[in-house]
Amino acid sequence: MDPGTERRAERRARALLRSIVNRDEWDMYRDLGFIRVIGRNALDSTGTGAYCYLIYPHKPIVAYLPGSHSLMSEYCVEFPDHDERVYGPKLPDSDDVLAKWMMIQADEEDLIRRANMHLPGRQVDPQQVRRDLWRLNVWERERRGRSASVAGELRTSA
Repeated sequence: MDPGTERRAERRARALLRSIVNRDEWDMYRDLGFIRVIGRNALDSTGTGAYCYLIYPHKPIVAYLPGSHSLMSEYCVEFPDHDERVYGPKLPDSDDVLAKWMMIQADEEDLIRRANMHLPGRQVDPQQVRRDLWRLNVWERERRGRSASVAGELRTSA
């Protein structure tokens, strides 16, 4: 087998992911290695979710409460690559993330109903998730700061 096959598959998977998710989600995945999705069935009056999901490659989807960062549960789902002759038994990382993202977007309730649900910590280290949530907060603050400074520069130049 060509040793570059997996790298090429991941490169194609990343390009596909980037073409489908929104810019913030792509930047999040590129910079942090996961995507946060707001639970669509739990939007409140402000448009923010009562809960969110973190989607990691080849790990369970982790549900948490955005205000307190309390971890709710892990949802185990798997999307195997049935064409094992080419890529092996698992999808490229970005394809796995995209499959989970698409399932949440298409039918969140069905995904959650069919997934194996476990308490936090069964497969994903809760401390790592908390560090990732901290990293996500820092990442979002930095992005807001950059956006505000660009907007300020545009106002002063006009």
